[in-house]
Amino acid sequence: MLTPRKIEILKAIVEEFIATAEPVGSKTLVEKYNLNYSSATIRSEMNELEEMELLEKTHTSSGRVPSTLGYRFYVEHLMVSKKDDRLELALREVFSDRDMRIDEVIQRSCDILSQMTQLTAMALGPEGSEQKLEHINLFPIDDHSAVAVFITSRGHTESRLFKFDEEVSVDELLNCCNILNERLAGTPLLGVIEKMKLIEPILAKSVKRYEAVFRAFFNAFMKFASDNVYFSGANNMLNQPEFADITKLKQMMGMLENSALWRNIGKNQGDLNLIRSDHSKLVWMDDVAVISNTFTINEGESGQLMVVGPSRMEYDRIVSLMDFMSEAIEKIYGKGGRHDRE
Repeated sequence: MLTPRKIEILKAIVEEFIATAEPVGSKTLVEKYNLNYSSATIRSEMNELEEMELLEKTHTSSGRVPSTLGYRFYVEHLMVSKKDDRLELALREVFSDRDMRIDEVIQRSCDILSQMTQLTAMALGPEGSEQKLEHINLFPIDDHSAVAVFITSRGHTESRLFKFDEEVSVDELLNCCNILNERLAGTPLLGVIEKMKLIEPILAKSVKRYEAVFRAFFNAFMKFASDNVYFSGANNMLNQPEFADITKLKQMMGMLENSALWRNIGKNQGDLNLIRSDHSKLVWMDDVAVISNTFTINEGESGQLMVVGPSRMEYDRIVSLMDFMSEAIEKIYGKGGRHDRE
């Protein structure tokens, strides 16, 4: 049974471990948290919390660390969200640029989150299931490179840099771009790749070096239509004690490169899931914790912000940060928001 004393001890252990990344012993709890119990009593309670699988004992110390279930109890019952005035100030500066596109705001939001949490932040932009390709703009740089800008029916834009192994003329690039615009305009994003395959013979008749140009457009659009994932602060993982093990670090970096994994996490796939607020959700996978936060841009179009790190993270502060951020994005870019009205 979780008595008030056990709850008080569990809360102190979770907060101390989050702060130090070190196993917590009874002496620390008595001296630092002024618990009005003897060390023997605290040790006894810690043993019972371990039997209840809310704490775990490490092999290198007599102290305890929270288990995933312990974190879950803390988040569900003990955590109080902490408002961060610095984030609000930083976001007001980001959103003060009235001409900033939503993808730029999402990337800047990721940068702010990673800086303020010292963890890895990422975002899943709108998947595009409800969007259609509106236009492709092409900007040649030289004979071996160009920038293509894809624009959707919802006003979302994405740019891609092309680099060619062989020389491709400006006329060939523009001719290819014109054909793609004629044939692909109005096509749902999820159907563009299949349609591009069908028009390859048309390009072959009209563009001399069509293979290089077609491959560049095909690869760029395949990435644009499927990924739409933003990262910031991946190197912050190097500073976390939990990832000092090179094997764990490599595993974590491999996870960060898998966009499908993160979309599945966003769809409630994980070891343990917990809805924390109207926006926020927590997912635990082994030693990794993910706080995700959904924002809605338009009807049927939404994205997610995520903070990824060790199970030992400041859930109360990070959830508050992300709630504020999602609400700010929705207020300006969502239906009825400032950009919608303009």
